[in-house]
Amino acid sequence: MQKAVGWIWRLLVFLLATGGTVFGQPPRITDHNRIGWYVYNGDHQLSQKWQLHTEYQWRRIDFIKRWQQSLARLGLDYQVREGVQIGTGYTHFTTFPYGEHPVADRGVPTMEHRLHQQVQWGDTLGRLLLSHRVRLEQRWLGQAAESNPRQITGWEFQHRIRYQLQADIPLKGPTLEEGELYFTCFDELFIGFGRNVGDNVYNQNRILAGLGYQVNDQFQIELGYLNQITQHAEGDPSTGAPVFENNNGFRLNVNYSFDFTR
Repeated sequence: MQKAVGWIWRLLVFLLATGGTVFGQPPRITDHNRIGWYVYNGDHQLSQKWQLHTEYQWRRIDFIKRWQQSLARLGLDYQVREGVQIGTGYTHFTTFPYGEHPVADRGVPTMEHRLHQQVQWGDTLGRLLLSHRVRLEQRWLGQAAESNPRQITGWEFQHRIRYQLQADIPLKGPTLEEGELYFTCFDELFIGFGRNVGDNVYNQNRILAGLGYQVNDQFQIELGYLNQITQHAEGDPSTGAPVFENNNGFRLNVNYSFDFTR
């Protein structure tokens, strides 16, 4: 496991160091947006080994005024051993027109279906709680008809891999207890691959830092500052220059889980 983490870190350093030269080509167009993400997560214990994952994300532009994206996810996770889980799931994803260079540039939302497979594991370094997640995604992106953008004529298939490193630090005692504040942060890198990806290899990166409150074993609330950098699959229609979004705002995250084994 330590060797795998070492290779992941080397890959991240290489990708971040070369992202400006390998995955992009100047001049770039940068589209700035203010975002507010409102997220619910639930990991519901079905048995000693199995968990049901439920998730919904209500993503908004100008913090809350207009739609950015809607995400609904359902998954199933299995605990291989203490601290290590594997899982799979389905996501329904909708992107609305937003920004100066909207992804949904024909005035209507675009649809996407995803399947994923993932592995998650954790480490503890003193008071520092680390969690790692590697997720492989298969994506079906809706292709609109030229005559009617609301009519989907086909689905473009793409692959993507994601790696997230998250750290939580209790602000009171050595361990995270009920009724305690904690600092939380994560970085997640998205890399596209496969024949339909084109120039969108460096897909996006997300960085978050904020505070969380451990209400009890089943309930957590987190509020953090979020920076999202994402590259559009297609360049600017008039110049062909690559388009990057630099989205800044906050994420309100509620984790609430049921234990159906009790």
